[in-house]
Formats: sequence, structure tokens, C-alpha cells
Amino acid sequence: MNLDHQKILLDKLLELITPERVNRFYEVIQYRTNHIRVVVEDIFQPQNASAVIRSCDCFGIQNLHIIENKNKYKVNPDVALGSSKWVNLLKHNSAEGNNTENCIKELKKNGYNIVATTPHGNTTSIEDFDVSKKFALFFGTEKDGLSEEAIQKADVRLKVPLYGFTESLNISVCAAICLQYLTSKARLNVDNYYLSEEEKIATLLKWAKQTIKNSDVVEQRILNELKSI
Repeated sequence: MNLDHQKILLDKLLELITPERVNRFYEVIQYRTNHIRVVVEDIFQPQNASAVIRSCDCFGIQNLHIIENKNKYKVNPDVALGSSKWVNLLKHNSAEGNNTENCIKELKKNGYNIVATTPHGNTTSIEDFDVSKKFALFFGTEKDGLSEEAIQKADVRLKVPLYGFTESLNISVCAAICLQYLTSKARLNVDNYYLSEEEKIATLLKWAKQTIKNSDVVEQRILNELKSI
């Protein structure tokens, strides 16, 4: 479907949604970004998994990659509060191959620097991190952190400075802190930080379809009408 037809489809779908919800869509979409992506590797606690989605939504991150090597990513609706509807959840759980390796290859192919969050080794403080290039922010398991493969293949190892006896933060807390700081910095310093027009339309279409009951039937009816245009 070309862009013009996508716009027509979107307009027709939005006509079926309350003006208040449509206004909210347009209010939120202007702050969405694809400059930063979040990647979680083998997160197994539903409350943490859900809190990361919620943080992505709150700070405008549209794409969350989920690596499932050993653990399934489960969402707790009481924690996520519906945020999983508005963030793209991209799962890497192929039965064949290494899901971490495949995810990293895909991201690098699309021009993303791989940023591993870890308190160990030769790390860059979040305060000194250069946000000018597209990057994917990796977070590991609650107990062990990121896999050695993710750390070794990272372009940058990133840490949040800590000054207590405990050497690491809870994963959901770490994600929230990183996203608050890095999105704020990027919004001020990065050109083309926000979604492109094409990306906005694709995202709005997804949101609209999730809002409308039996949207697949409605969409097909509209598409049939568009064939005659």
C-alpha cells in the first residue's frame, strides 16, 4: 500500500474513534522516536518486563526488542497499564540460531550502535555518552545482567554512576533512569530525533486498529473501496 492510500486508510479509521482519543494520538506521536531502541535479554520477572514497557511508552520509545534465549517475556497488566498496546514489541525467539546474535546483527544492519548497560569493565558514564548516532540500549537479566556475547559485541558499555554499597540497580529502575536522561539529552541535541512522517503514519495506523473493534473487517472494507480510486 502506498503512502497516499495509507493516509486515506488512517483518516477513515480515525473517523471511527472519539475525537478525544484521536487528539491524544496526535499529541503523543509527536514525541515518539526511533533514534533510540531498547533491548531486553532474557528478562523473566513479569513486573520488571512490564515496567520496562511502561518506561518506553512514557519516554517516547516506540520499539522494544525482546530476546528470549532461556526465558519467556511475560507482561503483568497491572504494571504495564496498557502500555504494551502503544509500543512495538519485537521478539527474537527463533528456535534456530542465537537470538542475541541475530538481534545484534539486525540492529547493526539498520545502523544502530549497540550499547550494553553494565557496571563492570571499561565503561562510559551515562553523563558522557554521545547520543548523536542511533543506538540500541541493552538490558540484561535481573540476576546476571547481560550475556557475555552481548557485552563483547557492544560498541559501548554504559553505566549509571552509583555511590552506595550495592553495585547495580534493578533492571526496571536502571531502564527508567537511562531513558529519562538519554531521551532528554537527545531531544535537545539530535536532528531528526522524532519519527519520520512515514513512521508516524504506520504507528498511528497500528494504534487505530488496536482501538477499533473488529478492525480487520473494517480495514478490509476500506481497502476494497480504495481499489477503485
